[in-house]
Formats: sequence, C-alpha cells, structure tokens
Amino acid sequence: MTYPNTSILTANFSGTLDSHDSGGNIYRPFSVFSVLTLTLLAMLVVATFVWNLLVLVTILRVRTFHRVPHNLVASMAISDVMVAALVMPLSLVHELNGRLWKLGRVLCQVWISFDVLCCTASIWNVTAIALDRYWSITRHLEYTLKTRKKISNVMIALTWLLSSIISLSPLFGWGETYSEGMKCQVSQEPSYTIFSTFGAFYLPLCVVLFVYWKIYKAAKFRIGSRKTNSITPMAEPKFIFITSQQQSKKSQGPAKCQSCDVSIGIGI
Repeated sequence: MTYPNTSILTANFSGTLDSHDSGGNIYRPFSVFSVLTLTLLAMLVVATFVWNLLVLVTILRVRTFHRVPHNLVASMAISDVMVAALVMPLSLVHELNGRLWKLGRVLCQVWISFDVLCCTASIWNVTAIALDRYWSITRHLEYTLKTRKKISNVMIALTWLLSSIISLSPLFGWGETYSEGMKCQVSQEPSYTIFSTFGAFYLPLCVVLFVYWKIYKAAKFRIGSRKTNSITPMAEPKFIFITSQQQSKKSQGPAKCQSCDVSIGIGI
C-alpha cells in the first residue's frame, strides 16, 4: 500500500498551506497585501533612482549650475542614486526572503557598508547645504564666490570621509554584520552603535537645528532693521501767492495790510 507524500504540502496551525522543495525549504504564498507592498517598494526604488539621476544630469548639462550650492546638491544626489541602485534592491530581496539573508557573508558586508555609507553621506550633505546658506546670509561680505567654492569642496570631502569611516569600521573588526542564523544587519557592538548613531544622526541633527535657528534670527533681524530704517514721506510745502497790489499795500505798513485780499495756493 502506498501512502501520499506528506512532505510536499503541510498544514500549519493557522490553516494556511506551506509548500516545500526537495531541500526542505519552505515557500509561503504571498498575500494580496504583500504583493501590493512589494509593488509599491519596487516603484519607490525606480522613482528614487530616476529622480536623482535627472537631478545629476540637469546639473551636469546646465552651465549655470556648475557652482555653489549646486555642487553640494550634486553630492547629495550621488548618495541618493547609490542608495537606489545598490541598497534598496537588496533590501527588497531581503524582505522577499522574510528578512533572512541568503546571499552570503561577503554580499551582506557590502550591502551594509553601502547602506551606512550612502545614508550617512546624504545626511551630512544636507548639513553642508545648511552651513553654506548660513554663511552666505551672515557673512555675505567675506563669504565670496571663490571662498564659497573652496569651503564647499572641503565640506564634500569631509562628508564622504566621515561616512566612509563610519561604514567601513565593521569590516576591520568593530562588530559583526552577518550571523550564522542568516541575519544581516548593522553591527550591534555597543561602542560602534554609539559612535555610528552619534556621527551619522545626532551630530548633524544638532548642527542643522542650530544653523537654521541662526538663519531665522538673522532674517528676523534684517526685516526689523528695514522697518526701522524706512524713510517716511514729508508733507509738501504750502505756497502763498501775493498780488502786486497787495505787495504795494504791504509796503505801507502792517496796519493797512489787514484789508488786503490774499490768495493762498496749497501744493498737494
């Protein structure tokens, strides 16, 4: 007597069916909500890549954009293009596999490194744009075009250098990104967590908040100074026209001039 192969389809406690392959791996069917979610995520990946690529192409093709602050915007667009091209697709695969990493240790380390690198660089590029706006408003006389270009290039270099230090540290033994249980995540070493979160989030957040607060105060001061320095219009003078007869009577004395007919013209 032959019995059916029960390892092909097994029922779980929730009443759904899980299909198995010859290797024992379980493949669960996707629900409608999962399909819609994955479709929206895929559209988000494509939209992010195309939008930031258009920004880069525009900056490269238009000559007037080859200056500050558009070089800072281009640096931020490069980091976002790298996120859309290198990080988000693998994140989508990670979600499809139930947040289990099946692509090996090396690719896991590459994925996490690019994730931290691009996201940190994008945040620090926003900080650099805020600093550029602050200096151009508060020090517009000393912050010339030549100085502005040099400082912006230095900020771009520091942005990518700091991002590289934060992202590549786990590759040199500061924590582990891949575990044997098919888990791929940012290093959970406590010291690295403090260092990375402070350098990639809290420090740029404090800088941006402080800078925009100073920009608000400077703009408010300028608006107030314009109001106090505004010139009020003066009233037009009044003109008195005296006829020749009245002038002759006036020469005879003030007492005889009381009956003079005086015509007054007011300039409006």
